[in-house]
Amino acid sequence: MKKLALCVALALAAGGAYAKDWSTIRFGTDASYAPFESKAPDGKLVGFDIDLGNEICKRLDAKCEWVEQDFDGMIPGLKAKKFDGALSALTVTPQREQQIAFSAKLYNTPTRLVAKKGSPLLPTVQSLRGKSVGVEQGSIQETYARQNWATKGVNVITYQNQDQVYLDLNSGRLDAALQDEVQAALGFLKTPRGVGFAFAGQELPTGAAAIGLRKDDDDLKSKIDKAIADMIKDGTYKKIESKYFDFDVYGS
Repeated sequence: MKKLALCVALALAAGGAYAKDWSTIRFGTDASYAPFESKAPDGKLVGFDIDLGNEICKRLDAKCEWVEQDFDGMIPGLKAKKFDGALSALTVTPQREQQIAFSAKLYNTPTRLVAKKGSPLLPTVQSLRGKSVGVEQGSIQETYARQNWATKGVNVITYQNQDQVYLDLNSGRLDAALQDEVQAALGFLKTPRGVGFAFAGQELPTGAAAIGLRKDDDDLKSKIDKAIADMIKDGTYKKIESKYFDFDVYGS
């Protein structure tokens, strides 16, 4: 009888019949990207992504745990099961979809170049050749800059987090920085450290942000997708959005 029970248990496990326990959901985040995720003076994680994640956990009757992770280690950390979801302004790209799954869209993520006010710089090879542009490691902005600029005379410099990019931009070690438009506007340009800087040129085509998930966690993806859809439908998403933005970040 014991042997039979063991065989049944092994068969069920092999067939994925055992539901995973999602009573606790761990989200990885890079707390250097206000207003999406950053640290309050008391050390507490705050931001749009943090509020969205906490609301998702609430709807799934799960405890939220937040794991801080530099952005370039977000996908490796997810795959290594350091956390269950990467919730950190992570843009969906074909390259990333080869490695991980994504939830339903959270918001749009346009990209912009930032430089000194009055600078003639534009987000083009011709304008940036011989200049130094800072990007966050692992970001879509790094990918874009490397593919389109780095091989054509633009000095693309990578940093572990966005705060380091802005430090070198302020110090003059960088001529410009390439990052998410909303983050740059609210997390830099509208703050004291962003005085004297402005957007340079038009936005670059990028995509939409979502929660990164492991490909074999289909059940968690289904739960999170439903929570996102319900939040949008019942107005909770708009309520959270209005705390941080005076415009629609979700888009069409």
